[in-house]
Amino acid sequence: MAGTEFNRPPVMKDVARVAGVSHQTVSRVINDHPNVSAKARQQVEAAITELGYRRNVIARSLATRRSQTIGVLTSDLSQFGPARTLLGIERAAREAGHFVSIATLREITFASVAHALDHFWNQGVEGIVVVVPHPGLLEALDRIAPRVAVVAATSDTRRSSLGAAVDQRAGARLAVQHLIELGHTRIGHISGPMDWFDAVERLEGWLEALTEASLPPGPLLYGDWSANSGYAAGLALGREPAATAMFVSNDQMALGLLRALHEQPLRIPQDLSVVGYDDQPEAAYFYPPLTTIRLDFEELGRQCIAALMESQHLEGADSKRFVEPVEPRLILRATTAQPRREEGRWRRRLSPPGPQLQPPALSANR
Repeated sequence: MAGTEFNRPPVMKDVARVAGVSHQTVSRVINDHPNVSAKARQQVEAAITELGYRRNVIARSLATRRSQTIGVLTSDLSQFGPARTLLGIERAAREAGHFVSIATLREITFASVAHALDHFWNQGVEGIVVVVPHPGLLEALDRIAPRVAVVAATSDTRRSSLGAAVDQRAGARLAVQHLIELGHTRIGHISGPMDWFDAVERLEGWLEALTEASLPPGPLLYGDWSANSGYAAGLALGREPAATAMFVSNDQMALGLLRALHEQPLRIPQDLSVVGYDDQPEAAYFYPPLTTIRLDFEELGRQCIAALMESQHLEGADSKRFVEPVEPRLILRATTAQPRREEGRWRRRLSPPGPQLQPPALSANR
């Protein structure tokens, strides 16, 4: 085959020679230009396959002064939401003809953010997507003043910068309203860490829904997104006033809570209804299958890329635009039901409580 004729990687002029077309025609095919005949495109694609040609990205970047690379700044990819958002970003960027360079922060400090941005500058990224729902990261970016457009995948939609978001409060309200409609009047919450925007928004959505229904807040406990912290919160419920339902800020903590309740033993949902958040793939296989709030994190990632592509740094549009938040959905499974009349009797059957975290209480209105 012609691909064995070279003692070097084939270049564009080799493709043109084998295809019997001009160098310009090969360039147009590679860049998906519409002004190419079907016959010429077929010849070029056949030559590319025959030669095993791969475009030289570095040379192209030098010629066009564009790297076609987008930087993604993230932190804890062990969490379902950030990991799925990154998947959506990568797929949308690839469809738009861009590569993705990832910098993962082990800690959120000004120095760590500055170091990550230096990494991106050295690669000549054309834009940055931030998948770190942490106020410290966004504050650091504001101080550094990045040289390119920055999209924040955040639930803090009050920021004036370019971004995409999930309506976290709306998701929390859906969860609580579902429990209220079932007849629950004592609804508690297991929150995520208060240095995450998502946890704060979900907690405040819980409070808002209760306030609108003229119901007092039930037990409020704090976790760190892990199943272990949900398990500890389940044990700590023994210290709290009675509840008939719990809204949990993510599915992993809900999993830990289910384990703690089973060990009491308590029946779910007969003794306690539980609603999670995220709808990770395993939620349908918890025991019982978990009622939860579904978020399309991949769509959030796609919206981040769409917003970035429309920024003035990439395509000449306005660089300060928030797209409409991704709307959550309630997924009904088997962990919610109407409350039993003997509200709260199950509390006396709980095992000795585990540790309980007590950050400052938040009001329903920020």
